[in-house]
Amino acid sequence: MREARSLAAIETGPGFRTSVKALPRHLTLAAVSYGATAWLFAITGPFLIYVNAAKQGNLSLAAFNSWIFGGYFICGLLTVLLTLYYRQPLLAAITIPGGVLTGTALTHLSFSEVIGAYLLTGAFITALAATETVKRATDWLPKEITMAMVAAILLPFGMGIVSAFKESPLLSATTLSGFLVVSLMPHVAQRFPPVLAAIAVGLLTTTLLGQASWQSVAFELADPIIFSPGFTIAAATELVLPLALTVIAVQNAQGIAILTNMEYRPPVNAVTFMSGFGSMIVGIFGSQSVCLAGPMTGIVTSPKVGSKDGRYAAAVVTGILWMFFGLFAPMATAISQVLPPALIKLLAGLALVEVLTKSFSAAFSDKFRLGALFTFIITLSDIKLFNIGAPFWGLIGGTSIALLLERKDFDHTPR
Repeated sequence: MREARSLAAIETGPGFRTSVKALPRHLTLAAVSYGATAWLFAITGPFLIYVNAAKQGNLSLAAFNSWIFGGYFICGLLTVLLTLYYRQPLLAAITIPGGVLTGTALTHLSFSEVIGAYLLTGAFITALAATETVKRATDWLPKEITMAMVAAILLPFGMGIVSAFKESPLLSATTLSGFLVVSLMPHVAQRFPPVLAAIAVGLLTTTLLGQASWQSVAFELADPIIFSPGFTIAAATELVLPLALTVIAVQNAQGIAILTNMEYRPPVNAVTFMSGFGSMIVGIFGSQSVCLAGPMTGIVTSPKVGSKDGRYAAAVVTGILWMFFGLFAPMATAISQVLPPALIKLLAGLALVEVLTKSFSAAFSDKFRLGALFTFIITLSDIKLFNIGAPFWGLIGGTSIALLLERKDFDHTPR
């Protein structure tokens, strides 16, 4: 009986057949370009965080390549399966804050102890999916407050457009020019997305300026390792709760809020289950917890991708590219370090502009203005307590303010 209840908690979707059948029609240049932009974002900034964490823990190159295989190949596979089944852009990824937590933990814990904590975290999140606790909490939280958290998280990516000019003025100017020229021609932009123009111009300029060492890239397949976990109280105490909260209350909350704001009905229980079960799978290869991607979801759900029903195609593109990145992890490691950081900042910022606009619009509407403002400020402060980052405390602080000072807004919020 309990098993039947657990299975019933997982939402059903349209299924694979209709999604696969309609996929060719939705694989437009826009879907490919935005899917590729989300992929580029994931294999650069976040990837460098994982590189730093591996260095902190003195991991071998073989262990790190296995980490990348698990984090990208398996998450890419999960992305394709979830996206096609639910016909929504559902990007599975390893948590970026989790990479930071791992780097710190590896300075005094063994890799096997950390992997044991990954598995325990996955089991804990999977159990939560069966109880539907996360779905009830997600439904109760005011949309304005969650979107304020998302706006604060995405704002630095928008500001990356400006900082890119400080780092590489010529590269940034030519890349932005490609975006603007196509944007100023609506008829062209409908068939040839401005972001794709920016990618093409940016890559060409990078190569001409000699800022990309393509010769350092060599073909090499991944050789994944299955690690034996070590279960210790020290590792569990330090990592399990912070990782779980990072996945559920920060990363998944971002992705779910973005999808909801784009008028999707994300399968919260399925996403939670995927996060838990996926964490246990990638954990044995050395990767940290799985979540629903935040900024990358913002990129593939942009209205510029196309109709709402067809944006799932962009997520499929991202998932397939992630799979290739993980499958060729040693080669991918070289590629990800070839592109200038300024180019990635600029491309990510341009892809997120429209989503960032909608996030601010949804956050600061008629209700929960004080709660949304405090959520925004706290999240933007980057405060960290008990190994848990600012987005979680932003939700806690903003919701508390709303309960104290904006109770009337709760009374008029549909449940």
